[in-house]
This record gives sequence, C-alpha cells and structure tokens, in this order.
Amino acid sequence: MKKTLLLVWMIAAVSVAGCSSKESAVSTDQEPVQKQDAASLLLEEARRMVKDVFFAFDSAELDQVAVSQLKNNAAWLVEHGSISVLIEGHCDERGTYEYNMALGERRAEVTKSFLEKAGVSSSRLETVSYGEERPFAQGHDEAAWEKNRRAHFVVQ
Repeated sequence: MKKTLLLVWMIAAVSVAGCSSKESAVSTDQEPVQKQDAASLLLEEARRMVKDVFFAFDSAELDQVAVSQLKNNAAWLVEHGSISVLIEGHCDERGTYEYNMALGERRAEVTKSFLEKAGVSSSRLETVSYGEERPFAQGHDEAAWEKNRRAHFVVQ
C-alpha cells in the first residue's frame, strides 16, 4: 500500500513539474488562437439580441409586435452603450423602384425614431434604404414578401 501511494505521489509530482516547465517555455506575448476578446463577444451577443422588425404591406407603421421587439432592442442598446447599429429599410418586390426606396427609408427612419425616443443616442444609429434590392427571402408569394418587409439591424 505504501509503495502504491508513493508511486502515485511521484507521478503527480512529475506531472506538476512537467507542467511548470512547459508554462515557462511559452512566450507570454502569444495568445491562444481561439481566444476571443470582450469586444468580439459583445458584438456576437448584440447580433443575437438586437432583432429585426417587420411591417405590413405598403406600411411604415409599427404594429404591436414590432413595438415589443423595439422595446427589447432599445433596452439592450441602452445597457450596452458601445454598440452602434445600421438600420436597413427593406421592402418586398411589389411597387416601383423609387416607391420602394422611399418606403424602405420611412421604415428605417420610424425604427430609428422609436429607438431614440427610448433613450438610444442618435449618434449610434444610422439608416439606409435598400428598397427591394436585398431580399431576405427569395420567392414571389406572401410568405416571402412578409419576410422582406423589414427594418434589419446590422451591428457595428
């Protein structure tokens, strides 16, 4: 029993000594490749937490679902003051190019205005309209169109 205990103790001592010598040989200015800094983690969290809002056909009015989501977005953005967003206004494929660009702009602006009123600094919010040019869903039916009528958040 004493020999077994002595053997276990010796193996443990050699293991610890081996670890110590390996650590001292590693340069302190090198970081592990997969280690992410706090800013990267915060951006990832923002992309999960700040969600798009959707609009009815031919409308830039916020419905109850959109208002609820924007309240959540605003609360998160107020709490995390280092995050800025680009708000993209999008439309479905119906309507003229000019009309959809204007409607996309109104959608982006109403979204921005809501966030500003909820306490998010305007300096952290930008808007752009893509009209129908960057559809989220391909297709020519209501299922696709309803996904494309949105204010999309790009975290920066």
